[in-house]
Amino acid sequence: MEVDGDGDCDDDGELVMPAVPAISFEVSLGPFHLIRPHTLQDEYMTPANTEPDHPATADTPAPHIETFTLGDYQTNCFVITPGRPATGAPCWLIDCGFDPRAMLDYVRRQELRPEALLLTHCHPDHIAGVDEAITVLGRLPIYAHRAEADWNADPTLNLSALIGQPVSVTAPDHLLDGGETLDLAGTPWRVVHTPGHSPGGVCFIHDDSKQAIVGDTLFAGSIGRIDFPSSDPDAMRHTIHEVIMHWPDDMTVHPGHGPATTIARERQHNPFVINRF
Repeated sequence: MEVDGDGDCDDDGELVMPAVPAISFEVSLGPFHLIRPHTLQDEYMTPANTEPDHPATADTPAPHIETFTLGDYQTNCFVITPGRPATGAPCWLIDCGFDPRAMLDYVRRQELRPEALLLTHCHPDHIAGVDEAITVLGRLPIYAHRAEADWNADPTLNLSALIGQPVSVTAPDHLLDGGETLDLAGTPWRVVHTPGHSPGGVCFIHDDSKQAIVGDTLFAGSIGRIDFPSSDPDAMRHTIHEVIMHWPDDMTVHPGHGPATTIARERQHNPFVINRF
């Protein structure tokens, strides 16, 4: 939303316009995330180099992250394999939004072996395809943070009731607290609790290749919305400034919407990092 207002006159009758913050932002048409400010548009015209700068060793293979942008809300969902996709390789699905057919077809076409479905958080654009994934791929363990254990089945909690598209899908059967390490065929991923946009937001981090899947916490030039009933602006401030901004500059960030970026790029260009909020 752009800042505006009516000017006042000073003692000499000159029009004095109110101070306008240096950074303003718009709420996107998609109701679950923010888009980058106009002032930073040019900084993100060229995608960041998102190839890992620190490929893993033979003992710790670098995971491959395949991104699928799904549905009207353009939600980034992911298929993770412990190396380049190969027949019979184990994989994870991370988030499964509206219209997930392209992602599910990829898993079947590559003849991958799904081991789990991990959720960064339980808003409808990240969970709407869960039951379709189960139908197509078979029953999968579903991981989500404990704070959102009941959200998948409740359109009021997951906010789908607000958009007139009630979503009710299979509940998670593995509850996370943050601090766990999950292993995919020798590639360890840390689970970091990152509340703010939602109470149970989590990030999945592969330290060896310096890659992070962050859901709707941090975007290229922006952050996730913090004006929902279940959002917490103070928690988001802590998440951004005291957690994520302590990650290495060359960490590649794969957000829930928009292009991948790096921590260094967000330190330099993201107004919610530079100016705080």
